[in-house]
Amino acid sequence: MRRTLFVLVTALGLLWTLPASAQHQSRKEKKAEKKSAKEAAQDTGSAAAPDKILYDRAMKDIKKGRHEIARLTLQTLINTYPDSEYLAKAKLAIADSYYKEGGTANWTQAIAAYKDFIVFFPFLPEAPYAQMQVAMTHFREMEKPDRDRSEALAAESEFQTYLQKYPNDPLVPQAQQKLREVQEVLAEGEYRVGYFYYVKGDRRAAAGRLIPLTKRYPLYSRSDDALWMLADIFEKSEKKEIAAVYYSKIVRDYPLSPLVPEAKEKLVSFKVPVPQPDPKALAWMKAEEDAQRPHSGIMSAPLALLRSRPGKELESAARTGQPNLEPDTDTFSASDILTGGGQSRIGGSGSGNPTGNQAIIDIATPGTGASGGSTVNNSDVNGADPPPASNGSGAESGSDMAPAGTPTTTSGAAPDAKSQTEAQDKADPATPQDQSGDKKNDKKQKESSSKKKKGLKKILPW
Repeated sequence: MRRTLFVLVTALGLLWTLPASAQHQSRKEKKAEKKSAKEAAQDTGSAAAPDKILYDRAMKDIKKGRHEIARLTLQTLINTYPDSEYLAKAKLAIADSYYKEGGTANWTQAIAAYKDFIVFFPFLPEAPYAQMQVAMTHFREMEKPDRDRSEALAAESEFQTYLQKYPNDPLVPQAQQKLREVQEVLAEGEYRVGYFYYVKGDRRAAAGRLIPLTKRYPLYSRSDDALWMLADIFEKSEKKEIAAVYYSKIVRDYPLSPLVPEAKEKLVSFKVPVPQPDPKALAWMKAEEDAQRPHSGIMSAPLALLRSRPGKELESAARTGQPNLEPDTDTFSASDILTGGGQSRIGGSGSGNPTGNQAIIDIATPGTGASGGSTVNNSDVNGADPPPASNGSGAESGSDMAPAGTPTTTSGAAPDAKSQTEAQDKADPATPQDQSGDKKNDKKQKESSSKKKKGLKKILPW
């Protein structure tokens, strides 16, 4: 009896589960049919749009990290279908593939591909993105402030180009912040060199680095320190009127700086009016104090010695304010500053480029404006002789303008060449004048007769 009941219950359970399993099997069959129908539709569409199939296949390969295969597929699309609607997207995808794969060689290829896209498709909505990617590629290759700065300069130029060409693009805030970080790295490199020369006591070289720094990168986190060093350089050179310009700039443009109380004391001791803080500068410094900044971990400082990319400098960069969008036109050279020659020359003998000197003279000499205006001629700055005073006949007047040992006439006119030669022979009949004698005479002439140069030495500390 029990066995019979067990058989009946089992049979009823089987009969109850059969419809459910059949229903489950029918659902699987429906899903399979839908999937096959979808694949059939794709196969049908592939005959009509093979370029789209190639593009979609390449995008899947890029997502899975098969960048080389994806680039081959995209290149096949470009070569086979030159009139395809996916041509621009394929070119941009090739550039993105190089960028995502990473590495110096791939980033170089990415920059070339992005720029190629901008040249061929300058009016597409993706053109700002391509320009931004060019700048970001240089940004990722940027090195520390004390190393090669070619990539940092390239990144600065590309970000400036992006902000000037596409001021209304959605990526503008991100580009502005990246430009602030790049300029922080560039300014930090200049500051370290200037600080080294400042501690060493080389005023010329220190000023040659710090003056362009304070003029070009006002958002730099140590601009107030650079201004203080410049003021101290001029103060120690007994040029208090120029030092007061830099002390006043600290008080006016960096009102929350810890150097402001000492700068005010210096101005009071100079008997110079203490300026009021600039409201815009005060609001900017308050916004900088309240801005959120990324914080590195405990091990970041020891590991920073092993990294070649900047780290702490990016954290110290400003978070607000308008970065400098003007290209760097200064041509200061470290060798010129060390040797006192070339475009960075501020005073002394020799020839130089007045254009390179004017940047330093304009900000170092007091005059109109906050940074001071220059009243010094370029010819005086570069060590050239001042133009001679002219009398009524157009000849040089005064015996002090003539070389040593050269006789002058009562009318002030220079004697002829023959009389000059005779006078030189009488002065030294045994030893002819050599090159060293000429240099000594020229030196005596410049020291004794160049009154304008004496006035220049009172203005410049070098």
